[in-house]
Amino acid sequence: MREKILVIDDDEKITSMLRRSLAFEGYSVLTANHGMDGLKQILENEPDVVILDVMMPQLDGWEVVRRIREGGSDMPVLMLTAKDEVSDRVKGLDLGADDYLVKPFALEELLARVRVLLRRKTADKAETSANKLQYQDVFMDLDTREVFRGGQRIELTTKEFDLLHLFLQNPRRVLSRDIIMEKIWGYDYSGESNVLEVYIALLRQKTEEHGHKRIIITVRGAGYVLRGET
Repeated sequence: MREKILVIDDDEKITSMLRRSLAFEGYSVLTANHGMDGLKQILENEPDVVILDVMMPQLDGWEVVRRIREGGSDMPVLMLTAKDEVSDRVKGLDLGADDYLVKPFALEELLARVRVLLRRKTADKAETSANKLQYQDVFMDLDTREVFRGGQRIELTTKEFDLLHLFLQNPRRVLSRDIIMEKIWGYDYSGESNVLEVYIALLRQKTEEHGHKRIIITVRGAGYVLRGET
């Protein structure tokens, strides 16, 4: 799928030039000639990169980038301005812009900066994905150690979190008691200990609150598996 670039600029000559040039490079190009239309396009189309002019009617670029960041979006923003003042560049970066280019600019430089922003976004997305796990409606954030099911937060102890983490790393795979005990508690399973059964029961209780179906299933004689009940 082609990356989407949104150009927000009230200068029709610049907008037309960027539309043609970016399309020639293989991007899908959207345009807006003022800030309000630009914000609408962002909500409706979720572009991969926004090229944003500073001086525009209705809403200027400063206000647009501020609203983008206040809305929680981290989409890359490249700001364009006719002013080559350090204070303007600092203001844009402080408000959340990722890069800054002064008019008039060389087209090759703008295209290069767009490529950098897209590569950075891809790298950030890969890193984020590596720190988050999901199975069906269960979501785990390893950075914040938060767990949600159906959008509702689940409070887990350290061992409960570690146990669920192990299951989320191995969805639909039957894990034996020995493997679980070794991974979570760090010692060989003892037939006299029921610590695993206790934690499985606690984890089930918390993940099945609010009417949720069971997803940690007992496989007789084999262990446990993370999968929906059939």
